[in-house]
Amino acid sequence: MTNAGTPITIKKYANRRLYNTASSAYVTLADLAKMVKSGEDFVVYDAKTNEEITRSVLTQIIFEQEGVEGQSVLPISFLRQVIRFYGDSVQALLPSYLEYSIDRFTGEQHKMRESMSGALDPSAYSAASFSALQEMTRKNLAAFNKALGMFSPFPGGPGSAAAAAPPAKEGHSEISELRDQLSDMKRRLDEMADKK
Repeated sequence: MTNAGTPITIKKYANRRLYNTASSAYVTLADLAKMVKSGEDFVVYDAKTNEEITRSVLTQIIFEQEGVEGQSVLPISFLRQVIRFYGDSVQALLPSYLEYSIDRFTGEQHKMRESMSGALDPSAYSAASFSALQEMTRKNLAAFNKALGMFSPFPGGPGSAAAAAPPAKEGHSEISELRDQLSDMKRRLDEMADKK
């Protein structure tokens, strides 16, 4: 194990083999998944180019886990929506929102396990789980919008005095409004570029 804060270096070779430089041994994606679950941090580099490829290796691990019967955690509708965000004007905001949401979810995990362990009826368990997740998602979105509002570059946006009044619309409509503002700003920039 390495010092806290110092990630383990993993080298990926052309033959797709992964080499753990800390243990001087070849590892598999399953081994890396175990490292993630145990809290060990690692960084993956392409052995030939020395390019960091951690994101693609973690995505491979998720891909393999999603393929195991009964193990998937990503609903198809979520995957479709993520694909739709690529190239969208709010693409840059999504990683921060997802990271914030998963951090909050992880923090609430213990409480959720306790509240769900008392439910013996599977249908009650599902209803309680869904209701708890809906409430947590609503709170996460509200907190994220509040945090985003503090850094809003838009006049009259969420961080301005005009936004101090309670919002007339919630959730999805706020995202739509932000998307419209970003689209309008892009249109104006395009018009300015055309004039030059």
